[in-house]
Amino acid sequence: MRSCACTQTDGILMRRILTSGLVALFVLPAAATAQEHGGRAEHDAEHSEAVASVTPLYDQFKGWIIGAAEQMPEPEYSFSPTEDVRSFGQIIGHVAGASYLFCSGAQGEENPSSSSFEELTSKTELVAELKKAFAYCDRAYEMSDSKAMEQTTFFGQENTRLWVLIFNATHNAEHYGNLVTYLRLKGHTPPSSQN
Repeated sequence: MRSCACTQTDGILMRRILTSGLVALFVLPAAATAQEHGGRAEHDAEHSEAVASVTPLYDQFKGWIIGAAEQMPEPEYSFSPTEDVRSFGQIIGHVAGASYLFCSGAQGEENPSSSSFEELTSKTELVAELKKAFAYCDRAYEMSDSKAMEQTTFFGQENTRLWVLIFNATHNAEHYGNLVTYLRLKGHTPPSSQN
């Protein structure tokens, strides 16, 4: 097998390609639906096909991350496979903080949280902060398609608000993958495998 000599630039490029593909996957069917309905530009929250198409992905990973956070025993919150990666608790804190960052960016709001959740060590506090962060994000996934298609700047990149929502969902998926590994290493079955 060949070893991968991937750079950070390669990772950023791959993330952009994946995100652009996901935007096309979700937005094009919504645009076609809008054409069928006389090309109406306005959509209320009830008729937000593009946003509604990514919301189940966000909801699924949100549920699994909360489930993982609740499942892992508190003494194992300090566990990390190696010293140069985040502990389980730090990943939960990171997801909480990132949720505020992504979802405030998607909504065009100031980030309502300046807390460094990665510094928390209490399972009770981390689970509570994670749930608050996801509750804040839930509002972003209720925006209308017209707002979702507005241009915004996030991490120095120009794109749509929908792109930021998709980026958030994929970020959650990335870190749920970390949590699965940590749970397995400690002998626990992750929420996504419990059915």
